[in-house]
Amino acid sequence: MKIAILADSLDNQHAGIHIYTKEWVNALIGQDTEHKYILIREKRDNQMPLRQLVIPNIRLPIGFASFRLFVIIPLILRMLKVDIVVEPAHFGPFNLPKRIKRITVIHDLTPILFPEYHRWHSQWLQRLFLKRILKKADVVLSNSQHTSQDLERIYPFTKDKIERIYLGKEAIYQPVTSNQFLKKENIITPYFLSVGTIEPRKNLITLLNAFNVYKSQQRSDTKLVICGGKGWKSADFFEALSIHPFRQDILLLGYVEKENLPELYSHAQALIYPSIYEGFGLPVLEALSCGTLVICSDAASLPEVGGQAAFYFSPLNSPVLAELMASVEHLSTEERNQRIEVGRKWAGVFSWDNYLEKWNRVLNNIHY
Repeated sequence: MKIAILADSLDNQHAGIHIYTKEWVNALIGQDTEHKYILIREKRDNQMPLRQLVIPNIRLPIGFASFRLFVIIPLILRMLKVDIVVEPAHFGPFNLPKRIKRITVIHDLTPILFPEYHRWHSQWLQRLFLKRILKKADVVLSNSQHTSQDLERIYPFTKDKIERIYLGKEAIYQPVTSNQFLKKENIITPYFLSVGTIEPRKNLITLLNAFNVYKSQQRSDTKLVICGGKGWKSADFFEALSIHPFRQDILLLGYVEKENLPELYSHAQALIYPSIYEGFGLPVLEALSCGTLVICSDAASLPEVGGQAAFYFSPLNSPVLAELMASVEHLSTEERNQRIEVGRKWAGVFSWDNYLEKWNRVLNNIHY
């Protein structure tokens, strides 16, 4: 079969969907398959062995992006005579004949469930298009059982076409002993770590509140390191940070390149991931793979990713989070090592080989 992947997220994003698309495509490269893949994207990657068709997204104020999405790409897909089109960013594909099968990936339903955490135009676009996108899809891929349940509850007609496949972990995420990045950034151990875009859904104000309680009660010299790019609606976080009683113990790194994350994970007391809603939660898996303890909220899909390895709290309960921070800090070496081993074994369950095995099963079950 000839399969087109709408891979714009490789070129215009850096966070979750970008990581998912990149790792999935990289896994496909090493797969011996009868299928032919074509990447539809904004820019060319000369290191990419898969066929690429570049359709630049010209930033013009006359609606070219919409024209590209609704007219140019569908026209080219018809001309290519593809059999299947995959949309990893859950916004499309659009305007295709029935002979072309559609696979839409749904990572989460936050624009629908928590519109207050998104920009107005994002909410509006999802509410306008998502239902019809899902109705036209032949297969809806989800990354977790929780997202599958949300889909069935809000869009009952999707029940018989949802396929749940857990994401894999990247090979780069494993324990490391180097500390060159820490030295460069003047990061002094011990520290708790937060990884993720700074936006309301990530619930970082609860983390700031918990860190205040923890520092006030423990009189510890442990720091808090926050890394992640600035997202939408982040003004409240930065205001809370500016007046934090222990601001001098909080280090804000901004967006951190992937190659530096294993070092940050490996030397941390624990990753703290207080998100209010996640379709999966890659940082939890990344941290466990690096032999890092994880404290995360019990919301949405996070218990599926953290399993028995993570410590959990209700996402708005900062006092309990503070207690967990203290408990983790005071674990004996034996207790810490036991928990780390549980986490690494659990993380081994999530692999891109497993993902591809189930992906191929989905392809084989598509009816023409």
